[in-house]
Amino acid sequence: MTIKSKLEDDLKNAMRNRDVLRRDAIRFLRAEIKNQEIRVQRELDDEGSLQVLTRQAQQRRDSIQAFMDAGREDLAEKEQAELGIIMEYLPSQMTADEIAELAAQVVAELGAQGPGDMGKVMSSIMPQVRGRAEGRDVNTAVMRILRGL
Repeated sequence: MTIKSKLEDDLKNAMRNRDVLRRDAIRFLRAEIKNQEIRVQRELDDEGSLQVLTRQAQQRRDSIQAFMDAGREDLAEKEQAELGIIMEYLPSQMTADEIAELAAQVVAELGAQGPGDMGKVMSSIMPQVRGRAEGRDVNTAVMRILRGL
């Protein structure tokens, strides 16, 4: 089942169950996928949909942080609930140990010598973790390894 068809089925269920938060979040995700399809002028496959969902999850994380800093816990809770819904459609997230292990493996494969090879390592590792890890977590793990060389 594709991500788009799962979103459609879940939207129908949310509407039947009168789950307003889930309904609105799924409608927003479907609209964002449609907007991306219009931008690229083709229908998105699961990989493209996954990129849209990943971007939306990151936006929610940023919003949560901004709302918490501004003392708006009510808005942060709403964003947190929406993030939880988005995460249901993303692959399971990698742990810090898994990220570090993969980073060490990629550094060894590429023969990276130090922090100067950061771009080369990141460009190789990011497609492997897309949707399963945040870029800043991967960046931190790679930098820790490269500084240790």
